[in-house]
This record gives sequence, C-alpha cells and structure tokens, in this order.
Amino acid sequence: MAGSNRTTAESPSSGLPAPERAARLPVFQQVLGEDWHRLGEVIRRHYFLRGFSNDYICVKGTMQEVWHSAIAKCLIPFARIFGALVPYRGTDVPIEVHYNAKPDDGTVHWDRVFHFAGRPPFHFLSHMEHVGGNDVIEFIRFGVGMRLKVTAEDGALVFRDAGYVWRMFGADVPLPLGLLLGRAYIEERPVDAGHFSMRMTLNHPLFGELFRYRGRFSLND
Repeated sequence: MAGSNRTTAESPSSGLPAPERAARLPVFQQVLGEDWHRLGEVIRRHYFLRGFSNDYICVKGTMQEVWHSAIAKCLIPFARIFGALVPYRGTDVPIEVHYNAKPDDGTVHWDRVFHFAGRPPFHFLSHMEHVGGNDVIEFIRFGVGMRLKVTAEDGALVFRDAGYVWRMFGADVPLPLGLLLGRAYIEERPVDAGHFSMRMTLNHPLFGELFRYRGRFSLND
C-alpha cells in the first residue's frame, strides 16, 4: 500500500521572507531538536511537514486491532461529541491517514480514515500544535486538547500524555479528564525502510486498559 506526498511552496500570504520560508524546518524537527536525527528514516520521511506550507502526505495500512473495553463503551457517546476516540471494534481494518500542513499557521493536521466492514468510513480528525520545548497539544473539537511530551526512542516517535486542556480565549485551561479517560501512550516505530508500525493505548489507574489500537503502514514514494 503506497504512500503519496506533496511538497509545495508556502503561500505568499504567510508573510515570511522567501529565504526564511525555504529554510523552515519540519514541525517535528523543531519539536525534537537534535533528537530528530535519532528517528528512523521511515519516520522522518512522513513527518517532513513544515508549518506555513501546503506539505501533504497520505499513508495507507491495516489496523490489526481496534479495541475498547466494556467500561470504555459507556464513555464513547460523550467522547463522540468532541470527536475523540474510535467508537467501533474491529480487526484487520483498512486505514488511510492524511497528514497536511496549512499555509497560514504552524500546525499539522490529521485525517485518519478507518474502513470498518459494513460501516461508512469513520474519520478521526485532529490537529497538533507545538507549544514549546518538546511539548505539543493535539486538539479535537471545541478547543479540547491533549498535551503530549514527544521523544525519539530507539528510532520511534513517542507521545506521552501530559494532561488535558481546554483552550479558551487563547489560554490553555487544565481539564481533569485524565480521571475519566486515563493516560495515553502513542508510538510510531520503524519496521523496515518502507514500513512503520503504530500503537495507541489509553490506560486508567483503576479500570485498566480502556482503548487500544495497533497497525502497520507502508510508505513508498
């Protein structure tokens, strides 16, 4: 399953001088600094997106498992209001993930399209903003976001939950959603020169594992 990418010049409306636009680093290289070079090549290849650009890539693969617990099932109606979490279970679920930047800001946007058998495609939409150091916030609807610490570990790109926020009037107000949803862990790990794996878990200190999904993707020009 091939990946496709598009790298185009930033819009003149960004207001950046041409040399500065040309020298702009990928968003996640800015997040990781020197640790960017500790990522596997296949990971760097699909995180090349620069802020204030039209950079885009689509990767395709299969989610070997998409799962949630019986307790988590009770949370899904609430989570769907905010566009969070995948509401279905399944195995060997085809998926495509569209990564794109925007010419008028420094964020990276995701559209994860799950193709569950017998159901319309399910879109899980979010965007991620670098907020300093190795911290990013992944936002869903209504300004609700998850703060994440980003690290490079054994070639993998790893995101660890550092709490939830609600962006109100430009301020990120902490939300105690971790008491309800637990803590998230996400990684994208190299498999070989053209493939990577992805894993997400959501663990609650009392209720154990609430959500998980894992898959394998192909990245070919």
